[in-house]
Amino acid sequence: MQTDQIKEFSYHINWRSNSRRPGTHRSNQRGMGMEFRGHATLLSYPDPRRIDLRQTIRDPMEQIYVRIFNQKSATPVLVLCDMSGSMQYGSHQRKISIAGDVVQSVAQSVTHNGDPVGFIGFDDEIHDEWISTLSARPYLAIEMAEHLKSHQPKEVGSRALIDSVNMLPKERSLIFLVSDFHMPIEDLEASLVLMLRHHIVPVVLWDTAEYDDLPDFGIANVTDPETGAKRTLFLRKEYKKRILESFATRRKMIEDLFLRFDMQPFFVSNQFDADLLSDYFHQYVPA
Repeated sequence: MQTDQIKEFSYHINWRSNSRRPGTHRSNQRGMGMEFRGHATLLSYPDPRRIDLRQTIRDPMEQIYVRIFNQKSATPVLVLCDMSGSMQYGSHQRKISIAGDVVQSVAQSVTHNGDPVGFIGFDDEIHDEWISTLSARPYLAIEMAEHLKSHQPKEVGSRALIDSVNMLPKERSLIFLVSDFHMPIEDLEASLVLMLRHHIVPVVLWDTAEYDDLPDFGIANVTDPETGAKRTLFLRKEYKKRILESFATRRKMIEDLFLRFDMQPFFVSNQFDADLLSDYFHQYVPA
């Protein structure tokens, strides 16, 4: 895919970056920014361009003072992507393909914002071929996302999510966690506990055909994509109602879990819209 065809979104962070690399986010690093931090003597901060004559004249010890400013810095951005069997499903577009759209949009947006971007794909294991280390160049992540769209997930789960936490940067980062979250809620909770130092954006990929587009009456053959187990269902209006209630309960369970960790989930139904992700940041992430 040509990079000019990838739609970007706008985002920001609500903490001060500790990165020394210049970027667009507020930081704690001294530099050539416009955010006034305070004064220091010329001896301790030897930058004659920043001499403050008023502060110098006021000092009875006749020391020369300079103004100190904070620079704007970059911050690491990573995508953790679920590649388990359930991501194979999709009536309009496969979830794994939608995940590829999300990854490409993140990589393009992040790079234009001056931040390094990385990618980690996981199922029951973490595979080296699905790892893209942090880089200021988005091409590797974009190319990996293109391969992701045609990837055929195996009938496996997503237990390696907790292992991927060990691969995250030590400094606070912006993490997009992309999955349908059809995983044990206990495993998800254990992983979130280990990610609390980061800002997590849960991107929840659901397909309406899983629950809302079911017929009121008929026979349906279904396969559990993560175990391969096959079942034949005789759908009735009452059974469909129970399925809808089950998905509604699951959605509330996921929302409640994320909100308990102060993580507002971003739901994607059938296809990804970058504009809605921009709205998400404007609405839920204080500037």
